[in-house]
Amino acid sequence: MSSRRSISGTGARPWFGVVLDPRNNSLNLIRLVLALAVLVHHSWPLAGVPDEPKFAGDTLGGWAVAGFFGISGYLITSSRWSNRLGDYLVHRVARIMPAFLVCLLTLVVVFAPIGYMVAHGSLQGYLGAEHSPLDFLISNAGLKMNFYDIAATPANVPYLGAWNGSLWSLYYEFLCYLIVAALGTLAFVRKSPWPLTVAFVLSVVAQANIETINALTNANFDVVLLMRLLPFFLGGATVFIWKDKIGLHWIPGVASLLAAFVLSSTVPLWGGQASGVFVAYGVIWLSTVIAQPKVVAKNDISYGVYIYAFAVQQLLAVFGAQVWGLWWFSLAATAITIPLAAASWLLVERPVMRRVRGRKSGHAKPAVPAAASQAAGAGPAAAAEPVLVGASAPDE
Repeated sequence: MSSRRSISGTGARPWFGVVLDPRNNSLNLIRLVLALAVLVHHSWPLAGVPDEPKFAGDTLGGWAVAGFFGISGYLITSSRWSNRLGDYLVHRVARIMPAFLVCLLTLVVVFAPIGYMVAHGSLQGYLGAEHSPLDFLISNAGLKMNFYDIAATPANVPYLGAWNGSLWSLYYEFLCYLIVAALGTLAFVRKSPWPLTVAFVLSVVAQANIETINALTNANFDVVLLMRLLPFFLGGATVFIWKDKIGLHWIPGVASLLAAFVLSSTVPLWGGQASGVFVAYGVIWLSTVIAQPKVVAKNDISYGVYIYAFAVQQLLAVFGAQVWGLWWFSLAATAITIPLAAASWLLVERPVMRRVRGRKSGHAKPAVPAAASQAAGAGPAAAAEPVLVGASAPDE
């Protein structure tokens, strides 16, 4: 058992195992692997390759997103429980929005013009076309993607009319942030682990009764997607809220992964969501036993990989790279995406978060529990906030 202080600062010992060490885990590496798994998943449709393998009715990318949301639920709840509401919201907006907006701008300034030139031979008509560059920026600036093409590009590719199909999940990620923000304002939720646990159970019940919910909401697609993803996020939140009592240990870690496998493969419709708490616990436990390179520990490029990979793959397809075959196509996309993700981290994400922390603390280290500055974005000195992709998505 561990004598380390818990994230909540109670100093409590868990019944078994240890609490997550915010300075000694491999969550950055795991999220990077999950982001690359989404890239590989997208190679099937973007290269025009049919019959992508599935497990329990979902693709490799779908399960990667589940892992992202589980990790995010843990870390974001830690952030909410360690910060006042205003600071929490500022951090969340700063972590997700600047890089997202720069990505949108890059699409209309770099990617789409190239695609338009290849399709039309010049840029004539690009600025005034339906779904124009400016329309794309304005319509999608609020995180919810209202359309994915820019001036009817990309064209002449296996997957038409979408420059960045990965960005859809960020809107639902942020909705989860707001749900945790609201729950964190209630004193009884903070005082006991049971309210968040009940919230997780209710989210699974909602998914199990999604047909009834669809009848009441006219099958609103936003509701469908949120009900699909929320249990994974709240599963991570539940693991966080019980961390002072249930530590990380290999026996429940392995058992959780096995339970997630059995539930998701044997219970249709909602088994995957019911396994959300097991997915979260298993993945977070893995971060304590898998080592990661120092450069990955100090530089969290997973968000950048997530938000640029799809566009890179589409640009490769514009030039016919899909004929290289699925794996060469994926490797080429990875080789181009990694530098873009590094630039996003070094030039946008990390500077913005340092500025936000400086605003809060007067350029001194914030007087909050250690795990609130989870180490996935920088080393102990910088304590930058990491990011979850997800479905990527950004985390505290």
